Amino acid sequence: MTRFTFSKTVFAAITLSTALISTNVQANECPDLLKFVKRKLNSQETVNLCDEFQGKTLLIVNTASYCGFTPQFEGLEALYSDFKDRDFAVLGFPSHDFNQEDQDEEKTAELCELTYGVQFPMFEAVSVRGDDADPLYRMLAEQSGTAPKWNFYKYLVDKNGNVVDSYSSFTKPGDEDFRADIEKALTL
Repeated sequence: MTRFTFSKTVFAAITLSTALISTNVQANECPDLLKFVKRKLNSQETVNLCDEFQGKTLLIVNTASYCGFTPQFEGLEALYSDFKDRDFAVLGFPSHDFNQEDQDEEKTAELCELTYGVQFPMFEAVSVRGDDADPLYRMLAEQSGTAPKWNFYKYLVDKNGNVVDSYSSFTKPGDEDFRADIEKALTL
C-alpha cells in the first residue's frame, strides 16, 4: 500500500509540475504585442488578446464613426469574412484622437453593427498617438516606425506578433496590393 501511495503521489507531483511548466512556456510564447486585455466595445466583457489571437495574422485598425474613411468598415468586414477561416482577424479600436468618434460607445456600436454589419472584434476607444497612446499602439508605432496619421490607419501583424507593414487611411481594404500583402502574411 505504501509503495502504491508513494507512486501515486510522485505521479501527481510530476503531472502538476509538467502542467505548470507547459503553462509557463505557453505564456512566454505569447508575443509582447498581444499581452493585453481589452474591453469589447459597448460591453463590460474583456478579451485577453493572447488567448484569443495568438498565432493569428491580424489587421489592427483605429476607427472613427464620423470620418470620410468610415465606409471602410464595409471593406474591413469583407476582409474579415474572406480570411477569418485562415486564422486572420481584424481588430478595430475606435479613437477620439482626430475628433471624429462619438463619445457614446452605444452609438459607435450601433454604427458598426447596424450600418456596416461589422462582425469583426471591436474594442473600447483608445488613444492611438502621442503621450496618451495606448500601450498596444505605442508598440505598433515602435515596430512599424510610424503612429497613425489619421483614422483607419492599418497595421498588418503576422502570426508571430510582428508588424509586417502599416498602411495609410487611403489604402482601401479592397486594394489588390493590400490583399496580396495579407495573403503573403498568412503564409509566413
